[in-house]
Amino acid sequence: MDKLPGMGDMAGMLKQLRQMQGELAKAQKELARETVTAEAGKGAVKITVTGDQRVTELHIDPELLSSGDAKRLSKLLQEAFNKALDDSREMAKKRLGPLASGLG
Repeated sequence: MDKLPGMGDMAGMLKQLRQMQGELAKAQKELARETVTAEAGKGAVKITVTGDQRVTELHIDPELLSSGDAKRLSKLLQEAFNKALDDSREMAKKRLGPLASGLG
């Protein structure tokens, strides 16, 4: 019986897709172990997040806490969180970018 036209190409594409899925899963695991740290207020607030955007550390300078300035604390937390998340996304983009380019 003759093979259907294009079926060999399909099998090759499926094999390549499975390989890429494995590489993606490996890269995601590696990202989960990598961290970035961002700070605000000259280090008064420091936040460390993983490449999969899980917070692993949060430091608030005791002087900032004892100042009772909730508005400033809130602003610095927002700054540090947003920077940490942006840095984490950038790290993921750099790590996963080559895998995405393999799709084209």
